[in-house]
Amino acid sequence: MAKKLASDTTLFAVTVALLGFGLVMVWSASSALAQEAHGNAYYFLLRQAAWAGLGLAAMVAALRMDYRTLRQPAVVYSVLIVTTLLLIVVLFLRPVNDTHRWIRLGPLSFQPAEMAKLAMILFLAYHLERRADRVNEFLPSLFPALLLLGWFGFLIFIQPDVGTAATLVAIGCVMLFLAGVRLRYFAALAVLGLPLLYQAVTAAAYRRDRIEAFLNPWSDARGSGYQIIQSLIAVGTGGVTGVGLMEGRQKLFYLPYPYSDFVFAVIGEELGLLGAAAVVAGFLLLLWRGLRAAWQAPDPFAMYLAAGLTLAIVLQAFINVSVVLGLLPTKGIPLPFVSAGGTSLVLTLVAVGMVLNVSQHAD
Repeated sequence: MAKKLASDTTLFAVTVALLGFGLVMVWSASSALAQEAHGNAYYFLLRQAAWAGLGLAAMVAALRMDYRTLRQPAVVYSVLIVTTLLLIVVLFLRPVNDTHRWIRLGPLSFQPAEMAKLAMILFLAYHLERRADRVNEFLPSLFPALLLLGWFGFLIFIQPDVGTAATLVAIGCVMLFLAGVRLRYFAALAVLGLPLLYQAVTAAAYRRDRIEAFLNPWSDARGSGYQIIQSLIAVGTGGVTGVGLMEGRQKLFYLPYPYSDFVFAVIGEELGLLGAAAVVAGFLLLLWRGLRAAWQAPDPFAMYLAAGLTLAIVLQAFINVSVVLGLLPTKGIPLPFVSAGGTSLVLTLVAVGMVLNVSQHAD
């Protein structure tokens, strides 16, 4: 039996640091908008602080449980069934901004797509451990994994949310690669998937506009290119040291969603290159400690679970930063721990709690 050690204090510390920093930046980015829209400059800060408290409690609960209980078939398939039901139910609820992404209960909202990422990682960790010696056999190993990825990806895509669907599939493919799946299977998957992705992007006018804005935002500076241009102005204005905390101007009704999707642009403007680099360094440190916990895990299930959860967090951060810097087309994916948002924050902290749980069982 693996020797039980203390949890990774470095991973815990960087998580709390990013969370605390996020509260500060949400306050800075949202106070003016909150005062204008809700008559209370603390509106978004108080909501984020409440979600942070709930998330920390959930992280501690995930840390204290025995991760081995998660590998039981009853737990794995119950999570899959509940997640599938939520992804289906949300499609029949009233749309918000022409999308079916949130289940709302009064002032609270829940995004099933965020839960789908955790459910997918849990299933793959369970499935890949059971099929370790047959991972490259199609029917017993690859088919169930690809079927789940395709099913969850489809349900998220028709919400519609192409970005989250693509992120989920990417995380799953990385886990399959870590398990030793041969590259020729990924090549075959790319041959089949790329035409579908192209069709999905070109079939909707707003998605085509985003691609055109990504390639040349100035072609429609007041339309599809507006978000990217305002984001780049904010980042460029900050220079090396920034204009100072709370002193940014782009968040004042120029930059869209400055407290959520584009909070990294506010960081770049107010804290400059140094502040932005510190945030990126924090996620790189989290990546290192999470993969270290996976490498030292006492069994394959724990290894795949820790690696998948860590990569999910860091990949989402990479996508958000890339969108803000104009390196990827505009997509509403939050910056983990930092962007305002309840579901993403709580489930991300749960994911960290699971990785910390694995780290205390290091072999």
